[in-house]
Amino acid sequence: MNRRTKIAALAAALLITAGAAGSATASGDGKGGDREAAALTGTAKLYRPAGDDITFSFDAHLAAKDTMDPQAATGTFRYSHYKNGEGGYAVAEVDCLTTGGKVAVVTGVVVDTDLEPLRGKRVGISVHDDGKRDRLGYSWVGRDASVEVPPCLSAAPFEKVRAGTGDFQVLPWHLVYPTE
Repeated sequence: MNRRTKIAALAAALLITAGAAGSATASGDGKGGDREAAALTGTAKLYRPAGDDITFSFDAHLAAKDTMDPQAATGTFRYSHYKNGEGGYAVAEVDCLTTGGKVAVVTGVVVDTDLEPLRGKRVGISVHDDGKRDRLGYSWVGRDASVEVPPCLSAAPFEKVRAGTGDFQVLPWHLVYPTE
């Protein structure tokens, strides 16, 4: 085999290897398993000039096997709002997660709270993972927080996250359409 043929064969082998590695990364989790279909994780505090302490934390996931059913999502999210020693918190079990690019919408049913009107109600939250300055929205904006919303719905991410506190991570929804 001459030098030019060896170089062409080596280049082809590298391209094939790179293509196979790229395919595995795009569809896998990097550990030999399937990549989850979507996820929202992280914690941040909202910006409030009046000094309110408002914190949101997420650990929501949609398994690869459930890619076509966002209502099969699992996990929890928590939020709290305190000012001058008064306020409350709520923990919800995730019942829907959708993501697109750097935006996520998650809903869940409140299972633990010190605000009884919220217990058993579904609430929704949206997140924009903007890297340096994440944003967040919630379903109870401008209305009674105890009013339940449908699964998979929330307001647009209109709130600013306090600088230096946001570490939201949105894993874009990985849709796998059935082949025909």
